[in-house]
Amino acid sequence: MADTTATAFWTLAPGRGGLREEPLAAPREGEVCVRTLYSGISRGTEALVFLGRVPESEYRRMRAPFQAGDFPGPVKYGYVSVGVVEAGEAALQGREVFCLHPHQDRYVVPASAVTPLPDGLPPARAVLAANMETAVNGLWDASPGVGDRVAVVGAGVVGALVAWLCAAIPGTRVQLIDVVPARAELAAALGLDFRTPETAAPDNDRVIHASGSGEGLQLALRLAGLEARVVEMSWYGDEVVGLPLGEAFHSRRLTLRSSQVGRLPAEHGPRWDHRRRLALALELLCDPRLDALISGESDFRELPALMLHLVGAAGETLCHRLHYSTPS
Repeated sequence: MADTTATAFWTLAPGRGGLREEPLAAPREGEVCVRTLYSGISRGTEALVFLGRVPESEYRRMRAPFQAGDFPGPVKYGYVSVGVVEAGEAALQGREVFCLHPHQDRYVVPASAVTPLPDGLPPARAVLAANMETAVNGLWDASPGVGDRVAVVGAGVVGALVAWLCAAIPGTRVQLIDVVPARAELAAALGLDFRTPETAAPDNDRVIHASGSGEGLQLALRLAGLEARVVEMSWYGDEVVGLPLGEAFHSRRLTLRSSQVGRLPAEHGPRWDHRRRLALALELLCDPRLDALISGESDFRELPALMLHLVGAAGETLCHRLHYSTPS
């Protein structure tokens, strides 16, 4: 392993990022050195981190597995990295892997922290793995059944993946809803029925909210049928969201449930762990239609100038992929 330094992206202060050089140690027994091929920006969570909007009460719960520094900054944050093992454990050398690691061109982690990509999954698409994990967890929390009417509010990456998974359940009628009419093109690529809020059908058995806006959650409550379950997948950071819990909320006996990827639903806990769930997410990504969720690509070294634009481009950005030009 010739290189002894690595380059990583840091949020230096709210709204300001930069690249930092740091030492890179040789892997010890049980470790691997990964050369990054791609990383992905989780626009919702990383936007809140980059803008310094993580509430102090959540500093501990929000820590990423290989985060360095502390909120609000300087902090090295991120959890979508795809690369190739170039040193360390012999059984993994040369394998393309996924790791919950911040944006960095090379890194050394325990071998147990990387998951090999399944056959048929291109590394460029594997940057969707963390989003797919979140979608799988959301589906478990929502528990839609055969023939259910399902509304998904918010056609970002997570919302689109949830709708795509729901549509695979026999007999379901799924509508993907967004305020941006151009998201109809994404829905069509995924084989989904697209609606704007004005044309969304009411009386749904399950409503899943992933728009990241209070207005979207209010719409989700309006679209829920009698005794329906509404699952909230958005995280608002330090924003306070108002809800219409008067009107028909009580008479329709609605259930509002949060879904957060950090914990497995209780009924899955005895048999599943995070590693098994990640392996499932990677397998589900083998469908080439999911490339429609990649809305752009840039060189990693452009990230300090690019990040401020990305966190503000809610209607334009789905998953923005970074490629790395580190020589092998």
